[in-house]
Amino acid sequence: MSELVTGEAVALELQPARLPSRALALLLDLVVVLVVYVVVSVVLVLSTASLDDAARTAVSIATFLLVLVGGPIAVETLSHGRSLGKSACGLRVVRDDGGPIRFRHALVRGALGLVEILLTFGVVACVASLVSARGRRLGDVFAGTLVVRERVPAARGGFVPLPPPWLAGRFQELDLSAVPDGLWLAIRQYLGRMGQLDPQVGGAMAGRLAEELAGWTGVPMPPGVPPAAYLAAVVQERQVREARRMFGGGPAGGGAAGGGPVVGGGLGSGPQSGRPGSRSPSYGPAAPGGASSSGDPVVEGGDRGRGEGSGTGFVPPA
Repeated sequence: MSELVTGEAVALELQPARLPSRALALLLDLVVVLVVYVVVSVVLVLSTASLDDAARTAVSIATFLLVLVGGPIAVETLSHGRSLGKSACGLRVVRDDGGPIRFRHALVRGALGLVEILLTFGVVACVASLVSARGRRLGDVFAGTLVVRERVPAARGGFVPLPPPWLAGRFQELDLSAVPDGLWLAIRQYLGRMGQLDPQVGGAMAGRLAEELAGWTGVPMPPGVPPAAYLAAVVQERQVREARRMFGGGPAGGGAAGGGPVVGGGLGSGPQSGRPGSRSPSYGPAAPGGASSSGDPVVEGGDRGRGEGSGTGFVPPA
């Protein structure tokens, strides 16, 4: 699943950049890179005048690769997809699921950009962008990236709601590595736009997305948990792992992913919990007063322990 299509024609959360804006950003980047390349080349020619022809040729080739190829790769990696030209045009390179790019994405884009931009004067890149539905060139296709607009009008939909408090920390041991990027994008689009959907349409869509997500994780959805709340909780867990991995704040996730602590009522403590083929998680037996043995509220009828004023954006079922 690569796109979320609804009967209400809900707009995409990530708006792909069009070819004119991408071409302008690329032109600005090329001007900067060429100026740097000329300056560096002049300096090297003056400093290597005493060398023989073979040595000067080797230095020229190395300068070409380091400045015209390695420079854009380094800039995109360090700026998380925002070069000088893209910043001026309000664009950014992101992964297919909307996350920030890393070195491997910038490396693939830069390596293929040498062929489709520099060696063919941008003809291949323009043709590929016109053919692609989301305006992606070959480097984006092979790297799994997308150039999106950052400066867009404010969306009419609401923010992505937080999960209910009683689901916080329940999915620390889920193995999320097999979930495809397209499914993450579809879930984020749904959560950001579910307030615009008809309740029946939105409920059916949430159920389908939750079933697909549970199939990729190998752990069934907890009984009694509304699908939308389940999706929000798992997305929040993934965002926490991404933040830890990016900023070095600790392990990427609990359990199999990083050995973090398990919150009461979590997904078990065995080494195989949260992996395909593992046993269904236990959320603790019901205790008097609507609480589990771990102190967390027990979900009964899909809404126990959750009210309209919780601030999570989820309305209890009728």
